[in-house]
Order: sequence, then structure tokens, then C-alpha cells
Amino acid sequence: MVWSSAWLAGRAASDDVLDAMQVWAARHELEVADHQAADITGLPATRTSSPAGLLPVLRTFGSPPALVLPAPGDPRGLDAGGPFTKEALRAGEAVVLADAGIGLVPQATAEDVMRWRVHRLLATPVFDHVTLAQAEEELTVAVRDSAAELAALQVANERPDAHEALRAHLRARPPLSWPDAMPGRSLRVLQQADEVAAILALADADNPGGALSASAAAMRAAALRRPAAAVRKARTAAIAEAVRILSEQPNRR
Repeated sequence: MVWSSAWLAGRAASDDVLDAMQVWAARHELEVADHQAADITGLPATRTSSPAGLLPVLRTFGSPPALVLPAPGDPRGLDAGGPFTKEALRAGEAVVLADAGIGLVPQATAEDVMRWRVHRLLATPVFDHVTLAQAEEELTVAVRDSAAELAALQVANERPDAHEALRAHLRARPPLSWPDAMPGRSLRVLQQADEVAAILALADADNPGGALSASAAAMRAAALRRPAAAVRKARTAAIAEAVRILSEQPNRR
């Protein structure tokens, strides 16, 4: 989303957009899910194609894609419950081109191969407008409240290797590249969200200490659910703010 915005604004070449995708997989493919999506995009309906085929669609509609990070009970940015919604919820992430009326869901089909399923949207998605400041504050508050709830429940484990485990988890993430004009505040919030997500992943993998009963386990899960939602909101807000800035400040060289 960020690189495509930079490309639309004349701040990046089309090769930059495609190269940035190599972080997630060496090879990317587009596959239309229905004939309507093929008609909208001009992509072939009977075979996969290169992601470069979407660049003319972006240029035609002139608006960059939007990141969507849905979860059960949190369908923001999805359509009216059609195939796109089902696949996006299963994947936990998707891209929406609202003006074009299509959505894309990534699927790892083989080692180093990412296939993007292109769907026609059944309805215009609804996005909550959350400022980056709001998302950042909500993330901080959610983490603080969750820690307090876990302490009160006496179900939080103290790991002697917690700091090293956190660093190792963060190192395992693929290094992302960003356009030169990427806003610093968006980067800071993305980094904070990554750190919180890593902590949640480690907490989820740990034996929940004193949470031996079903009720205690349910309360522990509920305590972790709020910061997880705040991470999704912070990431989408950071990307949306970067897209806005890059789109409103075209390259004038």
C-alpha cells in the first residue's frame, strides 16, 4: 500500500513496488476469484498473472489500496459477507481497492510463492477513521490494562529469557523496506505495534501459569484480546497515515 502510494505520487518506480513485495515471497501471483473481478481488472480469468497487472488498475482509479487486518468479531474494511470476507477472515489480512470494487487476499501456496486472490466486492467496505494519535494511545492503554488484568488474575508468567525471546522473535520478522518519504511517526507506531505483537505471540505460546481452570483461561484470553485488537488498529492507522501523506505530497522534481 505504501509503495503503491509512492508510485502513484511519482516518488517510486513500478519496479520499486514489485521489488518491495519480495520480502514476503520470491514469487507473487494474481488469481481472479470470479469473472466480475476479471472484467474490472482486465486480468485473465483462466490463469495466474503477475502483480504488475494491477498497476494499470491503480493508475486508472487513482487511489491507493487500503490495508485490512480483520479478525472474528472485527470485520472492519470487509464487504457484506461474501467470498472475499470469508477468505480475508481466514487469512487475517487483505487489501482493498474500494474505488475499483475489488479486494485481494494473500495465500501462501508453496515455499516462496504468494498467491493473491482477487475478488469483486459485494458492497462498499466501511472503514473507521482512526487518527494515528488515537491508535497509538489506544495501543499504550490496552497494553497497560492487559498487564494489570493478567497480574490481578495471577496468570502471567515471568520468563527469565523474556528479553532475549522478544529480540529473537523480532529478528525473525523479514526486514521491510520503505520509500524515502515514509513518515517517521508511522514507522515509530509500526515498530511499537510489532513489539507488542511479539509479546502477545510469546504470551500465547507460553503455558499460562496459574490459569488451570477453564474460567481462568477464558479471562486470560480476554485480557490478551484487547491489545491484539489495538495492534491491528495501530498498524492500519500507521499505514493509512503514510498513504495519506505520500498521496498528498507528490514528487515535484
